[in-house]
Amino acid sequence: MKKILVLLVMMLLITGCSSKDENTLVMVTEAGFAPYEYYEGGEVVGVDIDIANEIAKELNKKLVVKDVSFDFVINEVKSGKADFGAAGMSITEERKKEVDFTTEYTTSQQVVVVRKDSNINNFEEIKNKTIAVQLGTVADSYAEKNYKNAKIVKHKKYLTAAQDVKSNKADCIIMDALPAKELVKENNDLKILDGILFEDKYGMVVKKGNDKLLKDINRVLEKLIEEGKIEEFIIKHSN
Repeated sequence: MKKILVLLVMMLLITGCSSKDENTLVMVTEAGFAPYEYYEGGEVVGVDIDIANEIAKELNKKLVVKDVSFDFVINEVKSGKADFGAAGMSITEERKKEVDFTTEYTTSQQVVVVRKDSNINNFEEIKNKTIAVQLGTVADSYAEKNYKNAKIVKHKKYLTAAQDVKSNKADCIIMDALPAKELVKENNDLKILDGILFEDKYGMVVKKGNDKLLKDINRVLEKLIEEGKIEEFIIKHSN
C-alpha cells in the first residue's frame, strides 16, 4: 500500500512539474531598459510590454512578464521557461544560432554617455578609456571588438554603470540612445556625446523551431508597424 501511495505522489509531482498553463503567454525581459521595459508603480511597463499585450490579445491569452538579468533572457526562452523574449534584443548572427528572431520592429542607435565635466569630446577619445556596458548587450560585444586597448566594465544594470561613470570608476557608457536619454534626464551630471556610434535592429526571440508562435508574433508586429503603433508606443514611453 505504501509503495502505491509513493508512486501516486511521484506521478502527481511529475504531472504538476510538466504541466503548463495554456491560457498564459510568458514573456521574459530585463526591466532596466526604458523606454522599452521599466518599472512604474511596481509594475513592468514599456514599449515591449505594450507590444506583448497586443500579441497576447491576438492569441487570446493572459500575458505574464518575467524580469531577469539580460544575459539570462535567451536561456529562459531556450529552456521553455518563457514563450518569448523581448528586451531591446539586437539581432545578431551569434544569437540566431541559439534562438529564432521575429521581424525587426525598431532600429536602435547606440550612443556614448559621459560626465558633464568630462574632457572626452568624441568617440575616438574613448579607445583607451574605461568603458561601462551592460553585460550581454550588443554594446558589450561592440566594445570588446572595437576597443581592444580600453578597459571594459560589464554591469547587470545601466544604473550601476551610471554610478561608475559618476564616481569616476568608468569614463563612459555605450548604450542605446532612448534609454540613454532617460538616464541623463534622471542624472543631470551626465550627458550624451554628439553623434551615433553605430546602429542595430531589435527583434523578439522564440525557441528554435517554434514556428507557429514566431508566425503569430510576426503577424502582430507587421500590423503594428503598418499602423504606426510602435512609434506611438515609443513616444508614449519616452515623454
